[in-house]
Amino acid sequence: MTEHDLAARAWQNLRILLHERGDRRQEATESLGMSFVRIKALRRLVAGPMTLRDLAEDLVTDRPYTTLVVDDLVERGLVERTPSRTDRRSKIVTVTPAGRAAAAKAERILGTPPPALYALSPEDIAALDRIAARLVAEG
Repeated sequence: MTEHDLAARAWQNLRILLHERGDRRQEATESLGMSFVRIKALRRLVAGPMTLRDLAEDLVTDRPYTTLVVDDLVERGLVERTPSRTDRRSKIVTVTPAGRAAAAKAERILGTPPPALYALSPEDIAALDRIAARLVAEG
């Protein structure tokens, strides 16, 4: 088997593990009662207020859709939208305490490793951690 074949097999196995067997997105959406893009927006906003434009870029969505997402989050009391002090045409989106709590709940759910990971030996987990950290650092 070539290095390319091994890399492709490793990637396929990771995709299965992360997106099929260990995907916590559905659990998060069901638990919070909202779409994953709304959860993703909340998680981004926890880091600090953002303009609608910056949030749209961060979410890789267009501004009209981001406005709909933010409108829904405002209705739920999870974010607030205020005019920018420096640009009246721009709106600033800020997470509320309720939004912070919802984002923290999503992080707890999304941060739970798949059960298969707990079945590995400590040595295998250490090796996987070392390899994953290296790949993340290179990315």
